[in-house]
Amino acid sequence: MANNGALSPRELEIAEDYARGATYQAIATRLCIAPSTVRTHLATIYRKLEVTSKLELRALLDGSTSRPLEPTDHAAVIAELALGLEEALSREKALAAVLRIISRSRGDLEAVMAAILGHALELCDAEFGILFEHEAPARFRATFDRGIPTAFRQWLDEQGLFSAGTDTGLGRMAAAREVMNIADVRAEAVYRSGDPLRLATADLGGARSFAAIPMLTGDRLVGAFTIYRQRVRPFSETAMALARTFADQSVIAIENARMMSALRDGTAGVRPVRRGTNSA
Repeated sequence: MANNGALSPRELEIAEDYARGATYQAIATRLCIAPSTVRTHLATIYRKLEVTSKLELRALLDGSTSRPLEPTDHAAVIAELALGLEEALSREKALAAVLRIISRSRGDLEAVMAAILGHALELCDAEFGILFEHEAPARFRATFDRGIPTAFRQWLDEQGLFSAGTDTGLGRMAAAREVMNIADVRAEAVYRSGDPLRLATADLGGARSFAAIPMLTGDRLVGAFTIYRQRVRPFSETAMALARTFADQSVIAIENARMMSALRDGTAGVRPVRRGTNSA
């Protein structure tokens, strides 16, 4: 396997995983590092080896081609453009896959939400995510989750339908019907005040940066699509745009499931039985 000292042992390990098709999230989980760190390493790898695609990286590692003796001045720019293109293609593939799952789900909301949350965590570079169902004025139930720490999931199970305080991310989102992108959940006054939801989010979930995206059908708030990072790294505008797309797809999936349930029951407008928290 070609390397010739171009890459450090950690860079070579990441390069091999990525060339074999592993995602940022999968590599990060295996190496116990952040997905953003994986991305930084890959930018360095692409720059050092002057490759412009995953296929070129695989060929170089397999010894099918050779690398330049010295990196050129434009190598860093090429590396960023190449990774950016691959990430854009990954986003398009993920969104298309979710839409296919929704169209073929026949009302299987559990399978759809597992797929949506899984893709959202990968593309938004988050450790865990929760879909909260909403009931006016600001009451929520954690209906689906992915990657959530066990202690936090158990706490949410015990709460069932709960009221979100006006100063919490969920409470503010419900009032404003706007995205809440919180840089550090421990830095806000609501954490120091001892709000139960914020304490559970930070202390049981280990969350630091957090975003809540309203799920709307018309003017009605259906729920909240939430994603969490376990270190202080606020979500970028690109990540928020992706999260909004996944929130919209979640609304479509929920409405489809309700329609399928109504058709099966032979009664229009019948709501499905509430589901418990899913830890898929």
